[in-house]
Amino acid sequence: MSEIDLTLRGAEFEDAASLIDLLNQLGSETEFMSFDRFGMGLKPELLGRHLEAIAASDHQLLLVAEANGALVAVASIAADEDPRTYHIGEVGIGVLQEYWGLGLGSILLEELLDWAEAGEVLFRLELKVQVQNQRARHLYEKFGFATETIMSRGARGDQGEFLDVAFMSRLLH
Repeated sequence: MSEIDLTLRGAEFEDAASLIDLLNQLGSETEFMSFDRFGMGLKPELLGRHLEAIAASDHQLLLVAEANGALVAVASIAADEDPRTYHIGEVGIGVLQEYWGLGLGSILLEELLDWAEAGEVLFRLELKVQVQNQRARHLYEKFGFATETIMSRGARGDQGEFLDVAFMSRLLH
């Protein structure tokens, strides 16, 4: 697969069931995700309402990438409603293994950063990435994220082994 017809857009209520399927597949393809093959345990109706709230928010974003009529990747900035931390967004990106190595992570991260920089609400972006996920760490570093600390035993692998996690951030504006 060398060229794909990709559509990148904000997630909508109608995407809920497909997004759950995507998240479940992502969790089953790699242990780099913070959830496993059982996904996040969300029901489509609940996720749909959550997607509507995100779409109406000035400090949260959830993008989906669609190829050949199916969702193949997701990227998000999640933020808290607490006034003390309202300015901090947590970045998350997931790409189906079939689409790794095609630059989709860069496209998604660039869209997230452009959106965050254009707004006047977020001033800090954070993320957690397993130390063993070298490709993702390189991507985040390429876009200006710096490692603040390594969290020993920050996650567990599928076999129960402890995994170190890098806590990374990037300041905006």
